[in-house]
Amino acid sequence: MAAAVVIILRKQREIVEVFQGAGATSAATARYPSDLGIEEDRIFRGLIDRAILRDGGAGRYYLDEPSWTAHNTMRRRRSVIVLAIVIGILTFMIALGVVRLT
Repeated sequence: MAAAVVIILRKQREIVEVFQGAGATSAATARYPSDLGIEEDRIFRGLIDRAILRDGGAGRYYLDEPSWTAHNTMRRRRSVIVLAIVIGILTFMIALGVVRLT
């Protein structure tokens, strides 16, 4: 499962970097995914669903950089929260003697 997440995150980042590299960061500079060598697969559609890639009209798309930044910020925040919860549970279990560090 973790490997699948890593693959998805890497592919998302690659798509975003292609749009950035092509300068497709506004409706006026939107590009066709096929011109950029991007397959319109599930991961691509997921970026559209999250408003990271926006419709520039006529099948062209562009990167909404503030949405990409916000998406990454939220993902990092969730990761930190999950890690804090796991550490809290582990600490609680050690305090109760359920888990012993040897």
